[in-house]
Amino acid sequence: MLELAILGNLAEGPLHGYELRRRVERLTGYSRPVSDGSLYPAINRLVKRGSLTRRTEPGAAAARKNVLTLTDAGRAELLQRLREPSQHEITDFTRFLTILAFLSLLPDTEEQHAVLRRRLEFLEAPASFFYEGDRPMRVSEISDPYRRGMLLTARAVTRAECAWIHEILDAQDTGTPRWTAEEQQV
Repeated sequence: MLELAILGNLAEGPLHGYELRRRVERLTGYSRPVSDGSLYPAINRLVKRGSLTRRTEPGAAAARKNVLTLTDAGRAELLQRLREPSQHEITDFTRFLTILAFLSLLPDTEEQHAVLRRRLEFLEAPASFFYEGDRPMRVSEISDPYRRGMLLTARAVTRAECAWIHEILDAQDTGTPRWTAEEQQV
């Protein structure tokens, strides 16, 4: 996901390494901190593959800055990864948020919606953190208050996400989004 976050942020324009790190951290750092030990090797892999170019520019106080730019090959890689995310990227909430952050870069709305439909299919499948044999347990069957809290919270998030995805997909059918004024201000 780190590589996808790098490609997606650079699709918006060239950035020096420090600014790129800040943007990636803002996107994913709340749940998965970004260290130099993971960011710069990922950048180096992308440069080696030809997905990015790096040029050095003078910086303040004689410090040099590496400016990174997305190449045509990098843009193609980004669009392919958005078009066909792995199943793990669909099912993992944090990974899916990274996909979602850049999904509008796909020029075809139907391709965007195909990704949303895959996520919706996953979300609408019966699931639980806790099972009785192969059967997902209902909230009423869980006596532990913390496990019950896990399940209640997860279900609330899932309901909200499903409702949002249905709104996006329904807007395509009707041609107009059905967001409230409050939701448009967020």
